[in-house]
Amino acid sequence: MVMSFQDYVQTLKPRVDDAFKRELSILLGEIEMSHPASLVAALESGKKIRGCLTCLVSDALGGVLEFAIPRAVAVELIQAATLIHDDFVDQDIMRRNMPATWTLEGARRAVLIGDVIFATAIKMMNDLGREDGMAASYAIAEISKGALHEPLQATVLMREIESDRLDVKLYEKIIHLKTGILFGMACRLGAISAESNGRLRQMSYRYGLRIGEAYQIADDLKEVRKHLLSRSIHPGQMAALVPTFLHFLPEMRPYLSPILKGECRDLGDPLLEYFNMAAKLMEKEIETRLKAALSEIAEGFPSNEYSALAREAPRDLVRMFNVNET
Repeated sequence: MVMSFQDYVQTLKPRVDDAFKRELSILLGEIEMSHPASLVAALESGKKIRGCLTCLVSDALGGVLEFAIPRAVAVELIQAATLIHDDFVDQDIMRRNMPATWTLEGARRAVLIGDVIFATAIKMMNDLGREDGMAASYAIAEISKGALHEPLQATVLMREIESDRLDVKLYEKIIHLKTGILFGMACRLGAISAESNGRLRQMSYRYGLRIGEAYQIADDLKEVRKHLLSRSIHPGQMAALVPTFLHFLPEMRPYLSPILKGECRDLGDPLLEYFNMAAKLMEKEIETRLKAALSEIAEGFPSNEYSALAREAPRDLVRMFNVNET
């Protein structure tokens, strides 16, 4: 009997991995690459958390695992393409302790490889059915919007803060679009795989959304804690966290510009206290989102071993993330 979501992932991951590798070999087989082995290793190395959620929702709703696996693969392909693009945009040179794709294949080819993977995921889902295709294309479009919302340049952010033009709802948009949407899609595809009705599909989607939002807040919280330990932050790091701080602690606004300008990097008083306060508020918000995820499936999911596991999964997933990135 599976006791936790982590157990479920460990049991299921080899099957998802095998299916993912087969699709990837077909997908990349005709593309000439400079470092094919390194690229494939980087793309295959994820923990397949989102794909396993697809399978779990399908299992909970009485679906057949063989029907859920291709949908799980599509989710993981979209995740992989997103990371390829993100690494280039953010100029990150490492991913999962391996070189980022753009450092191996060049910026242009990395972006195009990501595009090919996105398109392949859409085609896979269209081949399965209209609703699958719509779910995949919608998720990719929304995730792309989320990337556009993310602030990148410290100088631009500084001007927006000083002129009071920064969107006060920016953080909600980012966590919803950047991370929530793909988790939501993963769970919706699980419900589609189980041939559930429209109500259960929407319920599953909202369940995934809340999990994804909690996951993104946990990711941001890890960054805040890292700076609390080092007691320092540079302008680029602060630019990434500005929406977070303005959401949880609007009163931090006057202290952000000096860091964005590079005038202040050490976290002394009162900045240290603000970082601590933000961390505590983020912990509470993670709990709120996890409870919201559970409330989405409280009355609609049938009573079985897998639905019980689906109720444990949100907290298990965040716990797993806190131990190791997924």
